[in-house]
Amino acid sequence: MKIFYSETHRQHNPAFEVFDGGKRVPYLESPERMERILKALRKTDWAEIEPPRDFGLDPIRAVHSEEYLAFLASAWIEWLAVDPDSPAAAEKIALMPATFAAKRDQMPEAILGKAGFFLLDLSVPIVEGTFAAALASANCALSAAETIALSSVSRLPSAFALCRPPGHHAGREIAGGYCFLNNAAIAAQWLTRFGKVAILDVDYHAGNGTQDIFYARRDVLTISLHADPAFEYPYYAGYATETGAGEGLGFHHNFPLPAGTDDAAYLQTLDQALARVREFTPAHLIVSIGMDIYGGDPLGKFKITREGIREIGRNIAALNLPTAIIMEGGYNTDALGDNVAALLKNFK
Repeated sequence: MKIFYSETHRQHNPAFEVFDGGKRVPYLESPERMERILKALRKTDWAEIEPPRDFGLDPIRAVHSEEYLAFLASAWIEWLAVDPDSPAAAEKIALMPATFAAKRDQMPEAILGKAGFFLLDLSVPIVEGTFAAALASANCALSAAETIALSSVSRLPSAFALCRPPGHHAGREIAGGYCFLNNAAIAAQWLTRFGKVAILDVDYHAGNGTQDIFYARRDVLTISLHADPAFEYPYYAGYATETGAGEGLGFHHNFPLPAGTDDAAYLQTLDQALARVREFTPAHLIVSIGMDIYGGDPLGKFKITREGIREIGRNIAALNLPTAIIMEGGYNTDALGDNVAALLKNFK
């Protein structure tokens, strides 16, 4: 299996985030996550790790707005330019919003205002290398998509994009939940030239950004299994009643699950989701995987075991579709690598 990975992710390494209740804590979405996954994959005899190719900005512009991309590209420089001679200038270790946009019909001119316009929460601090890391992450996803679309091998192709930062909370022009560019959506949009695409999101948190991007479309089926937003991030999206709009009505499905969901309950719900994928008959499948479904994850409240994760991978692989697997969340670094390998082994 081809694994696409870029060391550029290390350029996005904020010193802290502001967590629930206003606590300042070390950034959980850390470079160590990738180190643990790579260590586990290098122990296998089937992982072929290689850098992504650069697809340029056009595939990213097909998903994210020009204004949003311009903000991500210039935010750090604009932030440094604010009072550069003041004593506080040396303390500018990250850009975070001063306010959040209650309405979005007027984009502010000041950089702190722009940050509140484009950043959903305090888990997406911008540092000098954030945009470069996000672009490299998107290129990993696009490389995986290209591999499954253009593979010349006789066996059913699959590929894994070891993406960091993750992407599924990023909407068309908003960042949130550690996500800046929606890697899965960018890969799916690129694949639509070959036919219909299904996106299956099995991260612990709802894929609200992916939902936002494809909500009114019928050529991309989006499905998300996740913790019920009644008690879990992102709170405002991910409900079962959200099923698409306009031409996309009926082409988005949320499966919110209660705290304490175990292997049996999760797999039963997954069967329902996979039935919808089969009915859609896509040419290609994108799977957003989040290992925060694991029972020991600090940001999750499910009780999924490693064997459960292995079975999730086995059941998805049984769809027999060309599949690009995109890394999303997962913050128990002790178990993260082995959990990812357990799922991926089904696709090798």
